[in-house]
Amino acid sequence: MKHDKNRKRLVIAVDGPAGSGKSSAGRLLAERLSYRYIDTGAMYRAAAVAAHRSGVSVEDDEALEQLMKDVTVSFVSGRIHLDGEDVSRAIREPEIDGLSSAVSARAPIRTALIAVQRRMAETSDVVMEGRDIGTVVLPDADVKFFITASAEVRGERRYRERITRGETADLSEVIEAIKNRDERDAHRKLSPLVPADDAEVIDTSTMNLDEVVDYMMERVKKHGI
Repeated sequence: MKHDKNRKRLVIAVDGPAGSGKSSAGRLLAERLSYRYIDTGAMYRAAAVAAHRSGVSVEDDEALEQLMKDVTVSFVSGRIHLDGEDVSRAIREPEIDGLSSAVSARAPIRTALIAVQRRMAETSDVVMEGRDIGTVVLPDADVKFFITASAEVRGERRYRERITRGETADLSEVIEAIKNRDERDAHRKLSPLVPADDAEVIDTSTMNLDEVVDYMMERVKKHGI
C-alpha cells in the first residue's frame, strides 16, 4: 500500500509472548499490506548481543546507558544490524534468549530503543511487533493485536525452530524456559507484558499462520485500512 500524502501514517501494533507466532504473523501481515515490518524483539536481542560482547552487566544501568550511546541498532533489508554488522543469526543463540529478557527490562535500554522505534513509526506505514507496542511504545496505534498461545504450544514451536537450525534442544527445558520468561515479563515493573485494553486478543494454539493472518486482515479492513 503506497502512502498518500493526504492521510496520516498508519500503525499496527502486534504484541504477545515468546513463541506465540506474533513475529511470523506480523511479518506476513506487513507483506500483505505492503507496510514496513519492525521486529522490536530483534532490537532488544541485538542490545543483548552488544552487552554480552562488551561484558556489561545487565544490573549496571549506568554502563547500559553508555553502551546504548556507543552502539547503533538498525534494520537493513529486514535484517537486524549492530554497528553495521548483520547479527540476525547471533541474536538467536541460546545464551541470548535469557539475556535479552533481562536486558529488555532495564530502563536505559528501553528508553534508547523506544525512541528509535517511535521514529521508525513516524516515517512509514508500519506493522510493529513486540511486547509493549500497544501499551507503551505506540499507545495510539490504529490497530492493536495481542497474539498468544499455550506455553506448551509455544515451547514446541521454539523447540522445532532450534532443531531446524541444527541446534540441540530438550523440549521440556524449552517449555520451562518459556514459562519462566512469561513470569518475568508479566511481572516486571517496567512495561510488563499485558494486552492493551483496546487490543484484539488472538489465541493461535489451534490456528495455522494463514488462518491467523486472514483473521488479522479482516480486523484491519474493519478499521477502513
